[in-house]
Amino acid sequence: MTTTDTTVAFRLHEKDTGSADVQIVSLTQRITTLTEHLKSHVKDHSSRRGLLALVAQRRSLLDYLKKKANDRYQSLIQQLQLRK
Repeated sequence: MTTTDTTVAFRLHEKDTGSADVQIVSLTQRITTLTEHLKSHVKDHSSRRGLLALVAQRRSLLDYLKKKANDRYQSLIQQLQLRK
């Protein structure tokens, strides 16, 4: 599934590409892809460093969204299954 297909469901309006919701979905897809890559390329330390940066960026956006719009935060983490 492409980024465009997935982010359509999380857009706030038709041309939304930069809201925290859309950015979090995009980062989650990149994190998932990079995690799969690292399972088969264990010694790829530069990619691991990039993965940690992506996770930190997503965490920052999630904190921002929780502070500004808690209802959107709750629905987003539930739909993306980020929290147990």
